[in-house]
Amino acid sequence: MAKPRHGGWTKRNKIGFMYVCIWGFGFLVFQLYPFISSLLYSFTNYDIFHAPEFVGLDNYVKLFTKDREFWNSMAVTLKYTFITVPGKVVLALIIAVILNRNLKGINFIRTVYYIPSLLSGSVAVAILWKVLFMNDGFINSLLGLVRIGPVKWLGTPDMAVITICMLEIWQFGSSMVLFLSALKQVPQSLYEAARIDGASKPRMFFKITLPMITSIAFFNIIMQLITALQNFTSAFVVTSGGPNKATYVLGMKLYTDAFKYFKMGYACATSWILFMVILVMTIVLFVTSKKWVYYDN
Repeated sequence: MAKPRHGGWTKRNKIGFMYVCIWGFGFLVFQLYPFISSLLYSFTNYDIFHAPEFVGLDNYVKLFTKDREFWNSMAVTLKYTFITVPGKVVLALIIAVILNRNLKGINFIRTVYYIPSLLSGSVAVAILWKVLFMNDGFINSLLGLVRIGPVKWLGTPDMAVITICMLEIWQFGSSMVLFLSALKQVPQSLYEAARIDGASKPRMFFKITLPMITSIAFFNIIMQLITALQNFTSAFVVTSGGPNKATYVLGMKLYTDAFKYFKMGYACATSWILFMVILVMTIVLFVTSKKWVYYDN
């Protein structure tokens, strides 16, 4: 009987190494290289057509001291983020709690609620949203049936921000699925003990359910925070950054500077500031999570 060989390259090793090489190539070429290049270009005056000219911190200084559009875009982005992230996570949790029941056809209902998240970031969905909320769109037509005058969803600054926020919140399916999975993992013995002690359903939710799923809530908050801060599609397609640049998020400014004015170095500086904002907010969440996130171990 032949002894199994230890060491050397087997067919399985070669196949595994090939897959790793494909991933590594993609990571180096399409992620790491652009990541480092954008940092280097952020210190240059670069317009694609001419060689980069090193300018040091001039791009960053200009952004912070002279560019009013930058501060407006930052304010709009933070406003958008602080509306959509809590709204999306809370709505996903509420729907997950409702769907966490053994009812007839519940799997089909869960699928229907999840479908919008499959279209997340889709230009087609953003166009549909714009059509729905136009002055003579479907939403205003429904409001007209109950004798409510047409709402300028896209015509006033405050309503325009709310409209694009609703588009993001509506796509809560992925967070809902994670919450639903977490709810399934909560030990039923805890609920039984609470019922014996006479605890009400709201008390059981806040004292048992919510603490037991805080790790998933933390993950959802992190992921939705990163997504919201990088928003571009809804603001660009639905409102084009208007009215009066009320929805001119940082992603739109970055795109405009890079591909309309060809200020690539300047746009790279903007992207790195956005990266630092995401990094700082993520670190703050991780530091504060020790006080409110519960783990079994």
